[in-house]
Amino acid sequence: MISYEHQAQYYETDQMGIIHHSNYIRWMESARIWWMTQLGVDYGNMEKEGIVSPVLEVFCQYKSMVRFGDTVLITPRIEKYNGIKLELSYKITDKVSGEVKTIGMSKHCFLDRNGKPVSLKKAYPVYDEAFKKGMETVE
Repeated sequence: MISYEHQAQYYETDQMGIIHHSNYIRWMESARIWWMTQLGVDYGNMEKEGIVSPVLEVFCQYKSMVRFGDTVLITPRIEKYNGIKLELSYKITDKVSGEVKTIGMSKHCFLDRNGKPVSLKKAYPVYDEAFKKGMETVE
């Protein structure tokens, strides 16, 4: 599996000196876009071709605090994919200790410019194959 690396920044902390809870969702988004690029799916190109992938649902469970200066690894994994919807899980671990800090999930769909569902299998088979490849990279 491939992981996105992020070093916690000072501006991401809250008044208690820990990473503010909203930033974990941003980290998952960054990891998802990075991961898609690793699969050969450039999200910017998808949008240029008229495909958008809005978030339908997001979940985040905080297990342990991340502090300024910590480096975490964010590992996205496809849980479900059918060409129209994509569900990903995320595991955020401390790079040094390997401790699981946070787990999360996001659900997405694929729409055209008019907001109508798009089947990647039918309309964009190159993207469909890339996501299928991503399912095969699971350990």
